[in-house]
This record gives sequence, C-alpha cells and structure tokens, in this order.
Amino acid sequence: MPLIKTAAVTLRSRKWGEADRIVTFYTRAAGKVRGVARGARRPKSRLGATLEPLTICELNLFEKSGDSLYRVSQADMVEPFVCFREDLTLMAAAARMANVVTAITPDGDPDPQLFETLEQGLYSLAVSEDPALTALLFQIRLLGLTGFRPQTDHCSACGRGRTIPESQFSPVSGGLVCAACATRQQFHCVPLSRGSLAFLQQALRFAPAVITRLKASGQVRSEVEEAIEGYVTVVVGKRLPPVDFLSQPV
Repeated sequence: MPLIKTAAVTLRSRKWGEADRIVTFYTRAAGKVRGVARGARRPKSRLGATLEPLTICELNLFEKSGDSLYRVSQADMVEPFVCFREDLTLMAAAARMANVVTAITPDGDPDPQLFETLEQGLYSLAVSEDPALTALLFQIRLLGLTGFRPQTDHCSACGRGRTIPESQFSPVSGGLVCAACATRQQFHCVPLSRGSLAFLQQALRFAPAVITRLKASGQVRSEVEEAIEGYVTVVVGKRLPPVDFLSQPV
C-alpha cells in the first residue's frame, strides 16, 4: 500500500456513510484523485475543516491495489481561503475554476504546471478586485495546458493560415474559424475583434504569475467571455454555473 505525500487543492467533498467523506483533489504528484477520509465528519476529527472545498493542503494518501479510492490518512492545511466563504462572488469564481479542472482533467494524470496554475489562480483570486475577470483569465490558461487549448493561429475548420480576416470563434470547432467556415457552422459563432483575439492569445501565452496584468472591458471582455463560456460548455458537455451568478436575472 504505497504512501503518496503531495500538495493538493480540494475540488469537491461529499458525505459518505455515517461519518466519512469522499473528497476529490487535484494534486501535484498524482493529478486528479478521489480519496476517502474516514471519520472526517466526527466533531473531533482532525481532517474536517482541512478537507473543505477550495482549500490548499498537504496530504498523505495511501493507494490500495485495485481500489480507485485513496485513503486520506493525514491532511495539513496550507491555505483555507477564508475570504471565499465570506464573499459569494469570490466563491462563485473559485468554484468555476475548480469545476473546470474537475471536468477537463483525467484521473491519475499528474501535471505539475496545471497544479501550479490552479494554485496561483486561487491566490490571485483572493486579492482580485475583479473576480470574474480573474476567473476568465485562469480558465483560458487551464484550457491552454490541456488538450482543449483554443486554436487562435489558424482556422480550426479548414486550416487557413495565420491571417484570418473577419475571424470568429467557434465553440464547437474549438477556436477561430474564417468567415467562409463560420457560415457552415451548425451552432453560433462569436465574432472576435482584433483586440479580443490579441487578449485571448496573450492569456494563453502569459505565465500565471503575470496573467492578471491583462485587463479587458467593453467589447473585448464581452466577446472573450462569450467565446470561452461557449467553449467550456461544449468541452464539459453542460453549462457550468456562471461566475457572476449573483447578477443574473431571477
């Protein structure tokens, strides 16, 4: 029964049995894993608060042959992100990043760069003055580190070269499409201005530590938000709760 010691971001947690929890983590050493925390719901358990969603912790995991669930033997809190629980807007933005990672990553496939991007995204969000924009930037980065990187260099339908006049973003094709291919798309494409395309390309290229220097408003922001929201919906197979759900009409 091998022991794995690793840093982790808690993505989800649910009750199991009378006193246990099943927790989904994205870990630095093992990628996305699920573990059972025995007795975590008991009042005197050391594991309880440490395994709340949207926290960073250090884990000791035991892997049992033939069992997809790890056993969580120890969890030490690194960052509880109390601010997320005190501000629903921050909570919604953090949950969106966690939901994207949960949806687009396979189990047991470690990617230290993706872990560091998610970790940096949560730290950046905790001090952000614009949580929705921060969540948008890190969604783009997270997509860019996986097989779902948006195509921004050529038409994702016909392969036409780098200069695409009147480019549009096709969520179904996973990137830019030229005007001719856009007319053949079965679903709505999002027209992208030059500013929106430049913003998207920079968000894919910038390192997590500096990505929050990017700013967007007006047309650029609305176009990129619509394009990424549509693409995430296609990739995940369903519409995730919106980051700005508090401002949505009832």
